[in-house]
Amino acid sequence: MVAYEERWGGLVLPPASQYDGGPRYLEADSPEGSASEGWWFEAGMQRTAVPYSFMIGPSGEFGIHADQWVPLHATVEGWVESLALTDHASTCAKQIVKVTGDDVNGIVLDGYEQVREVMGVADTWWRGADSLVAVYTGEAEALSFPRGRTALIYSGLDEWGLRGGVKDSDN
Repeated sequence: MVAYEERWGGLVLPPASQYDGGPRYLEADSPEGSASEGWWFEAGMQRTAVPYSFMIGPSGEFGIHADQWVPLHATVEGWVESLALTDHASTCAKQIVKVTGDDVNGIVLDGYEQVREVMGVADTWWRGADSLVAVYTGEAEALSFPRGRTALIYSGLDEWGLRGGVKDSDN
Protein backbone atom coordinates (compact mmCIF):
# COMPACT_ATOMS: atom_id res chain seq x y z
CA MET A 1 0.00 0.00 0.00
CA VAL A 2 2.85 2.36 0.78
CA ALA A 3 4.46 1.87 -2.64
CA TYR A 4 1.08 2.36 -4.34
CA GLU A 5 0.36 5.53 -2.38
CA GLU A 6 3.83 6.94 -3.11
CA ARG A 7 3.48 6.35 -6.85
CA TRP A 8 -0.24 6.86 -7.51
CA GLY A 9 -1.71 8.54 -4.44
CA GLY A 10 -3.57 11.73 -5.28
CA LEU A 11 -3.54 11.20 -9.06
CA VAL A 12 -6.80 12.69 -10.35
CA LEU A 13 -8.20 10.64 -13.24
CA PRO A 14 -10.44 11.51 -16.18
CA PRO A 15 -13.78 9.69 -16.15
CA ALA A 16 -13.75 6.16 -17.55
CA SER A 17 -16.29 5.35 -20.27
CA GLN A 18 -17.56 2.43 -18.15
CA TYR A 19 -17.84 1.68 -14.41
CA ASP A 20 -19.77 4.92 -13.83
CA GLY A 21 -16.57 6.85 -14.49
CA GLY A 22 -14.26 4.77 -12.28
CA PRO A 23 -12.42 6.22 -9.31
CA ARG A 24 -12.09 10.01 -9.20
CA TYR A 25 -8.54 9.80 -7.86
CA LEU A 26 -6.18 7.09 -6.70
CA GLU A 27 -5.65 6.56 -2.96
CA ALA A 28 -4.83 3.43 -0.97
CA ASP A 29 -7.37 2.50 1.71
CA SER A 30 -9.03 -0.39 3.59
CA PRO A 31 -6.80 -3.47 3.27
CA GLU A 32 -8.61 -6.81 3.13
CA GLY A 33 -7.41 -10.41 3.05
CA SER A 34 -4.62 -12.24 4.83
CA ALA A 35 -1.01 -13.27 4.42
CA SER A 36 -2.06 -16.71 3.19
CA GLU A 37 -4.66 -15.62 0.59
CA GLY A 38 -3.08 -12.30 -0.33
CA TRP A 39 -4.04 -8.71 0.30
CA TRP A 40 -6.40 -6.39 -1.55
CA PHE A 41 -6.90 -2.71 -0.86
CA GLU A 42 -9.12 0.03 -2.20
CA ALA A 43 -7.61 1.84 -5.18
CA GLY A 44 -9.58 5.07 -4.80
CA MET A 45 -13.04 6.44 -4.18
CA GLN A 46 -15.62 5.82 -6.88
CA ARG A 47 -17.34 8.81 -8.52
CA THR A 48 -20.85 7.45 -8.05
CA ALA A 49 -22.62 4.81 -5.99
CA VAL A 50 -21.73 1.47 -7.58
CA PRO A 51 -22.17 -2.02 -6.10
CA TYR A 52 -18.42 -2.69 -5.99
CA SER A 53 -15.12 -1.18 -4.93
CA PHE A 54 -12.12 -0.42 -7.11
CA MET A 55 -9.31 -2.52 -5.70
CA ILE A 56 -5.66 -3.42 -6.10
CA GLY A 57 -5.17 -7.20 -5.98
CA PRO A 58 -2.48 -9.34 -4.39
CA SER A 59 -0.27 -9.23 -7.49
CA GLY A 60 -0.82 -5.53 -8.24
CA GLU A 61 -3.83 -5.98 -10.55
CA PHE A 62 -6.37 -3.17 -10.88
CA GLY A 63 -9.93 -4.43 -10.64
CA ILE A 64 -13.31 -4.40 -8.99
CA HIS A 65 -14.64 -6.36 -6.06
CA ALA A 66 -18.33 -7.05 -5.50
CA ASP A 67 -19.48 -10.58 -4.74
CA GLN A 68 -16.21 -11.67 -6.29
CA TRP A 69 -12.84 -10.20 -7.27
CA VAL A 70 -12.37 -9.42 -10.98
CA PRO A 71 -9.03 -8.00 -12.18
CA LEU A 72 -9.66 -5.59 -15.05
CA HIS A 73 -5.99 -4.91 -15.87
CA ALA A 74 -2.81 -6.68 -14.81
CA THR A 75 -1.43 -3.42 -13.36
CA VAL A 76 -2.47 0.08 -12.35
CA GLU A 77 -0.53 1.29 -15.40
CA GLY A 78 -2.90 -0.75 -17.56
CA TRP A 79 -5.93 1.04 -16.08
CA VAL A 80 -4.29 4.45 -16.62
CA GLU A 81 -3.34 3.50 -20.21
CA SER A 82 -6.93 2.41 -20.89
CA LEU A 83 -8.21 5.79 -19.67
CA ALA A 84 -5.72 7.60 -21.91
CA LEU A 85 -6.65 5.39 -24.88
CA THR A 86 -10.37 6.00 -24.27
CA ASP A 87 -9.82 9.75 -24.33
CA HIS A 88 -7.61 9.58 -27.42
CA ALA A 89 -9.89 7.21 -29.38
CA SER A 90 -13.07 9.13 -28.55
CA THR A 91 -11.44 12.34 -29.79
CA CYS A 92 -10.13 10.85 -33.05
CA ALA A 93 -12.88 8.41 -34.07
CA LYS A 94 -15.33 9.33 -36.81
CA GLN A 95 -17.90 6.97 -35.29
CA ILE A 96 -18.36 5.19 -31.95
CA VAL A 97 -20.71 2.22 -31.71
CA LYS A 98 -21.75 0.66 -28.41
CA VAL A 99 -22.54 -3.07 -28.34
CA THR A 100 -23.96 -4.81 -25.25
CA GLY A 101 -24.86 -8.21 -23.84
CA ASP A 102 -24.81 -11.24 -26.14
CA ASP A 103 -24.17 -9.00 -29.16
CA VAL A 104 -20.58 -8.57 -27.91
CA ASN A 105 -19.99 -12.21 -28.95
CA GLY A 106 -20.72 -11.21 -32.56
CA ILE A 107 -17.77 -8.82 -32.81
CA VAL A 108 -15.22 -10.38 -35.14
CA LEU A 109 -11.67 -9.57 -34.06
CA ASP A 110 -9.87 -11.55 -36.79
CA GLY A 111 -7.03 -9.39 -38.04
CA TYR A 112 -6.98 -7.32 -34.84
CA GLU A 113 -4.10 -7.26 -32.40
CA GLN A 114 -4.50 -6.87 -28.67
CA VAL A 115 -3.29 -3.49 -27.39
CA ARG A 116 -0.65 -4.69 -24.94
CA GLU A 117 -0.19 -1.38 -23.11
CA VAL A 118 -3.56 -1.72 -21.35
CA MET A 119 -2.51 -5.10 -19.97
CA GLY A 120 -6.09 -6.26 -20.19
CA VAL A 121 -7.48 -9.10 -18.12
CA ALA A 122 -11.30 -8.76 -17.99
CA ASP A 123 -11.18 -5.57 -20.06
CA THR A 124 -9.26 -5.65 -23.33
CA TRP A 125 -8.50 -3.35 -26.24
CA TRP A 126 -7.98 -4.45 -29.83
CA ARG A 127 -6.40 -2.55 -32.75
CA GLY A 128 -7.46 -3.14 -36.35
CA ALA A 129 -6.71 -1.47 -39.68
CA ASP A 130 -8.85 1.62 -38.97
CA SER A 131 -10.54 0.95 -35.65
CA LEU A 132 -10.06 0.26 -31.97
CA VAL A 133 -12.37 -2.01 -30.00
CA ALA A 134 -12.66 -1.85 -26.21
CA VAL A 135 -14.33 -4.88 -24.59
CA TYR A 136 -15.51 -4.50 -21.00
CA THR A 137 -16.53 -7.63 -19.08
CA GLY A 138 -15.60 -6.69 -15.50
CA GLU A 139 -19.05 -5.71 -14.24
CA ALA A 140 -20.64 -8.70 -15.97
CA GLU A 141 -18.22 -11.05 -14.18
CA ALA A 142 -18.22 -9.33 -10.77
CA LEU A 143 -22.00 -9.08 -10.63
CA SER A 144 -22.80 -12.36 -12.45
CA PHE A 145 -24.67 -10.31 -15.04
CA PRO A 146 -23.72 -11.42 -18.59
CA ARG A 147 -25.91 -8.75 -20.19
CA GLY A 148 -23.55 -6.21 -18.61
CA ARG A 149 -20.81 -6.96 -21.14
CA THR A 150 -20.11 -3.92 -23.28
CA ALA A 151 -17.90 -3.13 -26.24
CA LEU A 152 -17.14 0.24 -27.77
CA ILE A 153 -15.99 0.29 -31.39
CA TYR A 154 -14.08 3.41 -32.38
CA SER A 155 -13.94 3.47 -36.18
CA GLY A 156 -12.65 5.73 -38.94
CA LEU A 157 -9.23 6.15 -37.34
CA ASP A 158 -6.09 7.15 -39.21
CA GLU A 159 -2.59 6.12 -38.10
CA TRP A 160 -2.51 8.89 -35.48
CA GLY A 161 -5.91 7.79 -34.18
CA LEU A 162 -4.79 4.17 -33.99
CA ARG A 163 -1.43 4.72 -32.32
CA GLY A 164 -1.09 8.33 -31.18
CA GLY A 165 2.44 8.49 -32.59
CA VAL A 166 3.64 5.48 -30.55
CA LYS A 167 5.49 2.85 -32.54
CA ASP A 168 5.55 -0.82 -31.57
CA SER A 169 8.80 -1.96 -30.02
CA ASP A 170 10.32 -5.42 -30.09
CA ASN A 171 10.74 -5.41 -26.29
